[in-house]
Amino acid sequence: MSNRGKRMKKAAEGLDKAQDYPLTDAVKLLKGRAAAKFDETIEIAMNLGVDPRHADQNVRGMVSLPHGTGKSVKVAVFARAAKAEEATAAGADVVGAEDLAEQVQAGKFDFDRVIATPDMMAVVGRLGKILGPRGLMPNPKLGTVTADVTEAIKAAKGGQVEFRAERAGLIHAGVGKASFTDGDLVENVKAFVEAINKAKPSGAKGTYIKRVSLSSTMGPGVKVDIASLSSAS
Repeated sequence: MSNRGKRMKKAAEGLDKAQDYPLTDAVKLLKGRAAAKFDETIEIAMNLGVDPRHADQNVRGMVSLPHGTGKSVKVAVFARAAKAEEATAAGADVVGAEDLAEQVQAGKFDFDRVIATPDMMAVVGRLGKILGPRGLMPNPKLGTVTADVTEAIKAAKGGQVEFRAERAGLIHAGVGKASFTDGDLVENVKAFVEAINKAKPSGAKGTYIKRVSLSSTMGPGVKVDIASLSSAS
């Protein structure tokens, strides 16, 4: 803990906590301070002017980052017969039906994304109490309940990120790695913010995006100037 405290203190040197930095400057500051022995994840945190407890203020969706996340995603697919064969050929890590459901019920699973064909939802639906709290429950609105398992697997492994506003309107997500180029991180962040803007719910009133900050896994947070996040800037 003491070593991490010293590292955090050193990483924070020269940062003005009260300043909102242009996106390009924020990325440079983070990359220059990502000194861990592993490739740190660059994370975005957004504070939105919504109350997710109200149905008309929910913010949820998927976005495919142009340069991926840099993370290896393990995908499980619930499918039978020809669709199961298609999922295996498309690169799914785990494919099954009732047998896969039994594994999940026994707590024997370690995947990051779950995809299901529509005919499997009667089986998958019984796993809601297990998959739901972990954010793994397939959802047709998110494209994870689909007959096109090949495209869904491709998207999941290619850098697709799910977002969902938590209580108090907070959204967190990984948008790349410290080893990415500055330009790739900037484009990923802008793509993520654009998706959040497109997902603005009808019940949102007043300022929608209130605050945005970026951080690396082991580094301090850097506040970002909201105006610099638009795709046009």
